[in-house]
Amino acid sequence: MTVTEKMSRDRVCGFLHAEQGKIVNGRGEEILLTGMGLGNWLLPEGYMWRFQGRYNSPRRIEELVRDLCGTRFAEEFWIKFRENYITEADIAAMAEVGFNSVRIPIGWRTVMEDEPGVIFREDGFALLDRFIDWCEKYRLYVILDLHGAPGGQTGSNIDDSIDDLPRLLTDTESDSREKTLALWREFARRYRDRWIVGMYDLLNEPCRSPMDGAPKLDHDALRVLLKAFYRDCVAEVRKIDDRHMLSIESDYWASRADFFDEVYDENMCIHFHRYWCPPRKFMYDAFLEKRETLGVPLYLGETGENLPAWFAAMYPLAADLDIGYNIWSWKKLETGNSPCSVNTPGLWHKVIAYTAGGDRPSYEDAQAAFSEYLENIRFENCTWRPNVIASIFRRPGCVIRACDTVAQNDGVVWIDADGNPTDEWEKTVTRFTVGGEASYHLYSDGTAGVIRVKVTGGGTAVLAFDGEVLGTYSVGDGEITADIPGYDGTFSIRCINGTFDVEFISFDIKT
Repeated sequence: MTVTEKMSRDRVCGFLHAEQGKIVNGRGEEILLTGMGLGNWLLPEGYMWRFQGRYNSPRRIEELVRDLCGTRFAEEFWIKFRENYITEADIAAMAEVGFNSVRIPIGWRTVMEDEPGVIFREDGFALLDRFIDWCEKYRLYVILDLHGAPGGQTGSNIDDSIDDLPRLLTDTESDSREKTLALWREFARRYRDRWIVGMYDLLNEPCRSPMDGAPKLDHDALRVLLKAFYRDCVAEVRKIDDRHMLSIESDYWASRADFFDEVYDENMCIHFHRYWCPPRKFMYDAFLEKRETLGVPLYLGETGENLPAWFAAMYPLAADLDIGYNIWSWKKLETGNSPCSVNTPGLWHKVIAYTAGGDRPSYEDAQAAFSEYLENIRFENCTWRPNVIASIFRRPGCVIRACDTVAQNDGVVWIDADGNPTDEWEKTVTRFTVGGEASYHLYSDGTAGVIRVKVTGGGTAVLAFDGEVLGTYSVGDGEITADIPGYDGTFSIRCINGTFDVEFISFDIKT
């Protein structure tokens, strides 16, 4: 069974469940979840708008729009924002490029009133219902992600907490805990029969790591409270819904494997996050050990915000290790590392300047800027970044660092620009000496490709694909190329004479 088969949308079928350390579908077939996260839609984050200073959380962004544009405009703005930011066209595009899942971050105030007691917002659930219907139409599993719980579970802007404290866990007299449990009971009640909802992600990134300028946290105490919350939340969900898979995240931005010393439910996965780390296997090792000891599948549920070449290293490696992944994020303003780049409105610079402490724009200019933004966020008006998709799947259209091998022998070493040994991914040049060979997994959606290897040095190189020699080349400072067929396979470079260095390998679409 190939990696591509495990990722196929043909495997989007029936309720997901855990089986011997793997995630399987309703037919008992293993599936690797490959998807996008819908950051900013139901829980806005300031950096996705290019805002500066304090305007980084939903509450503060709402305050900004209201202050700059007026109350009536702000009320209409948020209705249109929810309508335009994610539409059926976005979901269709995700399916077309080959994703099989989507993680939807939810801010609790989208579906529950910020008032005493438990009052659900039907307009918010209507958005979710419509979205889930689209995903069922295009066969994408939905991961419901409580990104911002009542009171806040993280203690930062990403959970919409008021004062950078995870008050869901710390407060003893507020009703945040009961509101959160009530919300998960409601999710379970509404979606218990919807198999297209693949998992319930109970809390996003609970209990942040230390942050400059933020209140200190007692992590030992918080871990105890977090584990108690998980036990209670799982019990509440299972009173209503015994079929859906549960996703459990650890503390420190969901980065700590040592949190997992118990299995909260027989149908759960360990959900972890990875950002700005070396794209090497040792970044997965601690979680691989947990999969082995606990028998629980792994899910790299949030990752991204890096260079496309990093994507081409990190995610094929995860797939080779039987770990599905979800990329953050599908869409944001003026980006080169999300598939959809929102084009900057003409007067947006005035809004940005204000958030950085500059002059306040006029109501007229601010309203014009935010009105144009509402149009620019629609999928059809965004700039499409095909190299991001190609890099995520390592398909034609991506660039690979030559150090990102699936195998190499002693004749291949990593050096920096000065020729010194290094293991720093960003600085690594791969040196081939006589007998040195390195191989790379390449994937295809049926598109034939061309490999372009930029070489420095001199000697003779042999390029092969799945063991079949593509050509023998006398190399100097320059580029050698070879055609690659349109199917998954292993590409290799072997040095049979001389010494040469390779930094990047381009995997282009054959024209």
